[in-house]
Amino acid sequence: MSSRAAWRLESLGFTHIFDYVAGKVDWLASGLPTEGRGAQELRAKDGVRPDTPSCYISDRLGDVRQRVQAEGTDGCVVLNVIGVVLGYLRGDALGADPEMTVEEAMDPGPTTIRPHVPLAEVTEYLQKRDLDSILVTTADGQLVGMLHRREAERMLSGSANEMVRD
Repeated sequence: MSSRAAWRLESLGFTHIFDYVAGKVDWLASGLPTEGRGAQELRAKDGVRPDTPSCYISDRLGDVRQRVQAEGTDGCVVLNVIGVVLGYLRGDALGADPEMTVEEAMDPGPTTIRPHVPLAEVTEYLQKRDLDSILVTTADGQLVGMLHRREAERMLSGSANEMVRD
């Protein structure tokens, strides 16, 4: 079971939850430095924006809506107290009853990727599904930030231009 799922179960009241132990893939998934072949390849971590708006499951929708509008965004990532992604709140859900909690209105299963995924692969995924962005998390489910398709495309086109000049 992933840490993200374990934290969500805990928030729902479950008490006997088990987590896995980290390994080599977790090192990569955490976006930690690498060497050797492919180390210079652009990855999701290279284009991520860490300043993604966030909120907590116990926050009131009315309060969150005001913060989101003030920041000029269309949603926020729902986190627990240690930064693990539990959901995403956007669109019509933000317009629901202002007294509701974020937990009642959020999408509890947003798609996430790991920091080590090649940027070209992520960009292709976003293009095929016509998505503007995707959340980037560690293997433990902690938020790294948001990767926007336009930024990824810009980075990849710049990388291709550099290769042509070399």
